[in-house]
Amino acid sequence: MVNRTAGYLAMLTLLLAGSGSLSAQGSATSDPITARLMQRLGALSADSMEGRRAGSVGAARARRWIIGELTAMGAQPAGAVFEVPVKLTARGTGTDTAGANVVVRIPGTRRDGPVMVLSAHYDHLGVRNGEVFNGADDDASGCVALLLIAERLLREPPQHDVVLAFFDAEETGMQGSRAFVAAPPVPLERIAFNLNLDMIARQDGKALWVAGTSHTPALKAIAEPVTSKAGVTVRYGHDTKDLKPGDDWTRSSDHASFHAKGIPFLYLGVEDHADYHKPGDDADKIDATFYRATVEVAYALLRAVDAKLETLRR
Repeated sequence: MVNRTAGYLAMLTLLLAGSGSLSAQGSATSDPITARLMQRLGALSADSMEGRRAGSVGAARARRWIIGELTAMGAQPAGAVFEVPVKLTARGTGTDTAGANVVVRIPGTRRDGPVMVLSAHYDHLGVRNGEVFNGADDDASGCVALLLIAERLLREPPQHDVVLAFFDAEETGMQGSRAFVAAPPVPLERIAFNLNLDMIARQDGKALWVAGTSHTPALKAIAEPVTSKAGVTVRYGHDTKDLKPGDDWTRSSDHASFHAKGIPFLYLGVEDHADYHKPGDDADKIDATFYRATVEVAYALLRAVDAKLETLRR
């Protein structure tokens, strides 16, 4: 177990040591993994997705795209089908009340043990005053990271089952993740950890933040060996009550639904940037080098927690 984890950290170091040769701002790159990330990011945050507002035609189109990618890689739904309906709070005319999470299960090599949930939200703000809010960073970036991580987990299974959750309606009160924890695909007491990715592709703030360790200090000892080898600056925080309003991210995204149930979490994200919740959050603003590096950090963190999951206590 220790050697396996060390191997993932060594791989992370090698991958990120070479990240300086990757091109940025979404331009073409000779690195196939980064190129695939950017191609998928461009697809999920394209104008044709109409901003992926929860309950909209664009959101349904985004779900179909995500499911298509999952099906192509051989992933299996956590239940009978990939889509799990979510009843949304009515807005406007009340015609946008039908949403859905996309939920996948990747079996681990152990059976009937604790389960990890890896999550991101695919919804965004839709179309406003004729402008499409594409949400490339918020949070197409997290969803596309989940797809890459899913491919890797399918090739080399984790020790513990991993449930991948692409949540709907995060932007309107985290309705998708609340529905998930209210009716999870496995008994709630088996869910031992949530890794939530929301806005991981813009380096305007020059750092990737990891929140959640103040609530579960044991996670910092697991995470620090990973983040110390990252090719990007990683900072811990944004998770204590003494911060000014808005700086405590404990309840800022879908990890809040898990935290409310006493489930340990790590949240990876960047600080707000100039295009946050604006129509300028497009794929061509993404720094491909930074994005690739943050995805590698997320993958290595998941593997590190997987190796020590039984040590976490709710």
